[in-house]
Amino acid sequence: MTRHIYLIRHGQAGLRTDYDRLSDAGREQARLLGEWFRGQGVGFEAAFAGELSRQKETARLALEAMGWQGDLVTDARWNEFDLDSVHRGIAPQMAAADTEFASAYEELRAASRDAASGVHRRWTAADVAVIRAWVEGRYAFEGESWKEFSARITSCCDLFETAPEGNIAVFTSATPIGIWAAHLYGLEPIHAMRFAGVMLNSGFSVFRGREDGRVIFSYNNLPHITDPALRTFR
Repeated sequence: MTRHIYLIRHGQAGLRTDYDRLSDAGREQARLLGEWFRGQGVGFEAAFAGELSRQKETARLALEAMGWQGDLVTDARWNEFDLDSVHRGIAPQMAAADTEFASAYEELRAASRDAASGVHRRWTAADVAVIRAWVEGRYAFEGESWKEFSARITSCCDLFETAPEGNIAVFTSATPIGIWAAHLYGLEPIHAMRFAGVMLNSGFSVFRGREDGRVIFSYNNLPHITDPALRTFR
């Protein structure tokens, strides 16, 4: 039995202060994805999504554009990690120990209050430092640890055994896709974040599973986006 699991990153989301929704560009990206699948004759035997609004909305728009008639199944295991929770739990501890980081983090917080700021559409050095500390488990906090998050995502590999044979759609986020890619080849967590870091909004990656093993069939595909202005990372 062969399954092609399409892991699809959600379309561009909102600002940092209202991230769990699609922007206008994100809705267009999702619609174009569905139209491209339909034009290429790509169909799905089943479709799944995480429970976050941006994931479900991407799924709805893309599947409607395809004319897909099946039921979308939501599964919280596909949710992205809670970036706000990680920031709240770890950044203050880092700031207390490092005055240079404290200054950079305060600048990030101030810039986030400005809707026109570029920090809404990019990762800053302060973001990267906090996420690296979380991945490495350097600070205790009450939220989901990297180890717990990674285990949650890799548990979704049961799709290789339980999903119908054929094409399966999963609407999720960048880091779950990166974790799957790294997990498949036994790579360290830092590689999962690097895989995630290159994911484009509404890009899809195909993971193939069959009797002779599991492979990444293709990664971070974006054939449906021809307008450079719609090629976004955040």
